[in-house]
Amino acid sequence: MYYISKSKYCRFVQCPKIIWMDKYMPEAAGSSLSEDLLETGQKVGEIARGYFGDYKCVEHNDDLNVMCHETEKLLKDGAETIAEASFLYKDCFCSVDLLHIEGGKLQIVEVKSSTEPKDIHFEDISFQYYVLTELGYTVDKVFIMHINNEYVRKGELDLKQLFTLVDGTDEALKRQDAIEEKIEGIRKVINTKAEPDIRIDLYCDKPYECMYKAYCHRFVPEPSIFSVHLLKAATKYKYYHEGIVTFEDIIKKHPKMTDKQYAQVNAVYNNEPPTINKKAISEFLNTLTYPLYHLDFETFQQAIPEFDGVRPYMQIPFQYSLHVQRYKNSPEEHYEFLAKEGEDPRRKLAERLCNDIPDNVCTLAYNMSFEKTVIKNLALQFPDLSAHLMKIHDNMHDLMVPFQKQHYYRKEFQGSYSIKYVLPALCPNEPELDYHALEGVHNGSEAMATYAALTEHTKEEIEIIRKQLLAYCRLDTLAMVKVLEKLYEITEE
Repeated sequence: MYYISKSKYCRFVQCPKIIWMDKYMPEAAGSSLSEDLLETGQKVGEIARGYFGDYKCVEHNDDLNVMCHETEKLLKDGAETIAEASFLYKDCFCSVDLLHIEGGKLQIVEVKSSTEPKDIHFEDISFQYYVLTELGYTVDKVFIMHINNEYVRKGELDLKQLFTLVDGTDEALKRQDAIEEKIEGIRKVINTKAEPDIRIDLYCDKPYECMYKAYCHRFVPEPSIFSVHLLKAATKYKYYHEGIVTFEDIIKKHPKMTDKQYAQVNAVYNNEPPTINKKAISEFLNTLTYPLYHLDFETFQQAIPEFDGVRPYMQIPFQYSLHVQRYKNSPEEHYEFLAKEGEDPRRKLAERLCNDIPDNVCTLAYNMSFEKTVIKNLALQFPDLSAHLMKIHDNMHDLMVPFQKQHYYRKEFQGSYSIKYVLPALCPNEPELDYHALEGVHNGSEAMATYAALTEHTKEEIEIIRKQLLAYCRLDTLAMVKVLEKLYEITEE
């Protein structure tokens, strides 16, 4: 029997074709939610179980009836809070993250690892409310429990502060009239062998990027309106449905876009040579002084803060790379730091940073707002290091500026000013600068996930992974050195 779960219901709400693809063409799926995000959601759900105190948990069983019978038994035995309480009405099944019984009344609590409720979350709790009420249960309240990202850990974890309860009862009630129609829609889609004829639209990306997006977008040419950098997704789909698909369409129909976005389109469509404003680039270079310290941090996040002074999803620095040039075009010196796994890395990192970067020198970052935020947070956490850290903060310059302001632009940048686009365009065919040639860690997201999971590996594996993390972070600052060299060359030609 095909059971309609709350996740299938929500996937249908996003786009009916998703559940059809799940059944008939699952091989077309690309990457879905990353494993670290799924693990985060699972960890948050497990921690949240203690919110109301002691609880009973219904263990997973492939036989859904076993889970439902266990739930019935726990309710009869007077359990006050049940995790994964399970209910089956006809072909509709749901496991409630937390079923809390207060004064004999049932409360549904759906736990989310996000920092605010989303519309799809209200669809989720509406489906659960429907199943329980159709079975004859009286549901008093329906809540969405999400992470409170203003909570700062001090000592023992305070679940009442870590989580926020949002009353979604009114929203759940409002949506009840439409639920049976959607359930019938799911049954119809699942029992139709012909692929649904549904055009691509914003639901390909929201509320989550669909794992079948590449399949459904396979007929969209490259480059297209979807290639335009920093154009809102809703606007891209709007223009697409108005027949503005290719770069030629954009040139001819001239939809509303920024000058920078048109610069991207024109550069590719007209095969334009690089745009270079030597005067503006020189003015930027003249703001730099030597010795020059090229700095890059790597950070990770914790939904459940493990260290004092940390908020949920706060960027916690665990690593940095530093390339130092004593004078213009001098051979660079390299310094690096990578914290030991499983420890709060901030104090040791901050101390080493103060040791490696002297007072009042010029520090260079790429997208310095990130580095400055990290340093400012360290200064707030460690008052005895604050003066030194804030001098680093205040003497920082941003190598991204000439590219962000398009003082230098070429079609290979694809409208982006990320160093991952800038570097290969300026320094092609240099294996030493190829991120794809790195082993294990190729980007910041991989570095974040890799370090966060480091304690789960053997000693031998940890040694290998640490070398991969160091190699990746080193390349980030070496890339800055090479990009700066190219800027000097451009102004001197």
